Amino acid sequence: MKFEQIISSLKKKDYHPVYFLMGEESFYIDKISDYISKNVLNLSEKDFNQHIFYGKDSEVNTIISTAKQFPIMGEYNVVIVKEAQELKNIELLENYILQPLDSTILVICYKNKSIDKRKKFGKDLAKNTFLFESKKLYENQIGDWIQNYVSQQHYKIDIKAAHLLGEYTGTSLSKLSNELDKLMIILQKGETITTEIIEKNIGISKDYNVFELNNALSKRDILKANKIVNYFSNNSKDHPLVVTVASLFNHFQKILIYHTLNDKSKSNVASQLKINPFFVNDYVNAARNFNKKQLLNIFSLLRTYDLKSKGVNNFSNNDGQLLKELIFQILH
Repeated sequence: MKFEQIISSLKKKDYHPVYFLMGEESFYIDKISDYISKNVLNLSEKDFNQHIFYGKDSEVNTIISTAKQFPIMGEYNVVIVKEAQELKNIELLENYILQPLDSTILVICYKNKSIDKRKKFGKDLAKNTFLFESKKLYENQIGDWIQNYVSQQHYKIDIKAAHLLGEYTGTSLSKLSNELDKLMIILQKGETITTEIIEKNIGISKDYNVFELNNALSKRDILKANKIVNYFSNNSKDHPLVVTVASLFNHFQKILIYHTLNDKSKSNVASQLKINPFFVNDYVNAARNFNKKQLLNIFSLLRTYDLKSKGVNNFSNNDGQLLKELIFQILH
């Protein structure tokens, strides 16, 4: 089941005895467990029938003993295990999972990794629990996720603003949703989140960011690129070189992939580069400015400066100076 289907099922009070929520993306795990925590029991029932455990501070036997209790003056006993990846001997839960109580809703939040479903415990989870795996989104999926998240709240966001916010937050949906929620609080329903609104309220410059740096390099706009580099140099804590280099690598890798495509139709380019079709022309133009030989040289530079940013063969230059050197060599 997808996240939306699970929430829909919970809203219909279609409960399962055991929910095992696992995966690298904690956002959906938190959303599901929070919904169960807030909505299954009323306030008076929670005092007696809702129990929260934390994996690092709990023992499996105690959790099982609590799960086997019958509810007091209520229909359900809710047991939630947070940070279950820290729980020692978690496989011992199998004894309860094979024969759970129908009156108990046991929610196990196993974050940042997944149980191996090929092993016995994993197979038993798949057969006997409501098993949900929350996978991290790929970078190219973030834009669509932002659009959908904002749309569900009855707001809009323009494509450049979504891209800018995605570059700033990375693939962490928890961080991303927090930033979007802040923006939506100050807007009226139906209004559009723009780059100007993001700059004013989150502090991300709409003109001086890694997305605009990539864009300037693609166009070989030396003046704009140097302005951004100087801004980064003066704000190096907010723009660490290692992060900038990673973004540059992804950008130039897409330009190289474009060169290798036989089918350069807009739809195929968007599909192969895993980008929004809105940005296809940017890569078409970038490919005109950088041939394959130049791109291979850029990758060599990026590797060198990535190592220097980590202290390898770098004895004096700070991140700002290294970035200036790198961009100069890319453009010249």
